[in-house]
Amino acid sequence: MDLGLNNKIIIVTGGAKGIGRAIVEQLAIEGAVPVIVGRNSSDNLQLVQRIETNGGQAWSVKAELTDPKDCQRAVEEVLMRFDGIDGLVNNAGLNDGVSLAGGTYEDFLQSLHYSLIHYYLMAHHCLGGLKKSKGSILNISSKTGETGQGGTSGYAASNGARNALTREWAVELLPHGVRVNALVVAECMTPQYEKWIQHLSNPQETLQKITNRIPLENRMTTVQEIADTALFLLSARSSHTTGQLIHVDGGYVHLDRALISE
Repeated sequence: MDLGLNNKIIIVTGGAKGIGRAIVEQLAIEGAVPVIVGRNSSDNLQLVQRIETNGGQAWSVKAELTDPKDCQRAVEEVLMRFDGIDGLVNNAGLNDGVSLAGGTYEDFLQSLHYSLIHYYLMAHHCLGGLKKSKGSILNISSKTGETGQGGTSGYAASNGARNALTREWAVELLPHGVRVNALVVAECMTPQYEKWIQHLSNPQETLQKITNRIPLENRMTTVQEIADTALFLLSARSSHTTGQLIHVDGGYVHLDRALISE
């Protein structure tokens, strides 16, 4: 299926690792021009070089997304380079463990900067370009905004807000033909997830318990499965889909608990 993404300029925040990287690589395969926006210029450039070596196109902008001025500058640099934006993938975030009991006001506010505020700022600054192209916004979200997790108030609040903003923006942007959707991730093996697992006293036992609770095939979702759905939502093949929270999670969030493997 031709997704019609050839030469489309798609910004991906946190696009050098994990889910963001998988989306960037798949965009390049489809002929799009992914623009990686993230704080680590070395990681960004290595991925750009890898894509170009394989015959694709990509670009990157170094930006600290917790800094509002950097969010604005990053979008301005993209517009100067390409004179247009066809899509935005808000992906960067951090499950930083800021809890109700253990966090301070400053901790909670910083957590929102890590995982939420730049979602708004990037969309706000991309809006002119997206309206011109009738483009698409995709917010990567997490099950924590719906199920809770415990011990991560800032991250859970950010994801609940990501979901709400997806539908709010979808309504606001209807007159401009800009579609807005969210892709909700549950248990997906990313570098951040792997780091968390390995810091536990019983990583293999914990991972087995988690996968036993994923109804479809009792396995983790792959980053490639997230990327494949992301590209469909960014493309004109999903031209009548907006305001949706799409779960790619093997049924983890919604299927009957009786299906859980013991």
